[in-house]
Amino acid sequence: MVSALPGPLAAQGTPAAPAAGPSSGLQLPRFVSLKSDRVNLRQGPGMEYPTAWVFRRAGLPVEVIKEFESWRQVRDAEGTTGWVLGTMLSGRRTAVVLPWEAGAGGSAVAMLRDDDSEGAAVVARLEAGVLASIISCDGRWCRVSVGGVRGYVEQSKLWGAYAGEVIK
Repeated sequence: MVSALPGPLAAQGTPAAPAAGPSSGLQLPRFVSLKSDRVNLRQGPGMEYPTAWVFRRAGLPVEVIKEFESWRQVRDAEGTTGWVLGTMLSGRRTAVVLPWEAGAGGSAVAMLRDDDSEGAAVVARLEAGVLASIISCDGRWCRVSVGGVRGYVEQSKLWGAYAGEVIK
């Protein structure tokens, strides 16, 4: 199987009480992104496990939910879980716009604004499934870059940042 864009999924909430990963010492769960445009999602933490899925989009956000040595168990925006070699992941924060609306046949959009308020001018309309680079988030709004255009989008419209999470 090949995954190009995430499909429907309910918006993520705040993660359960964070714990440190046994291998990295970093918070679990946490969002990261894929380093390569071809990343194998395996059924277990090792090369001997079969490939269950192949991600084909560098920069796609995934949520690390477990660690075992150099392997990370991740979940994508569709809820698919599996194991990825840690070297295939980046700490660079990205997000998918309204992935729970992508492929629903509708025309769901999120407004990219020139400031962090609902009354600010609209810079662009971001369709469901668009990949954005996160610059920062204040817990309600995220400053993002999409195709070289920067602006602010409501954090609740993104999969790749937890509700209320501050990213500097």
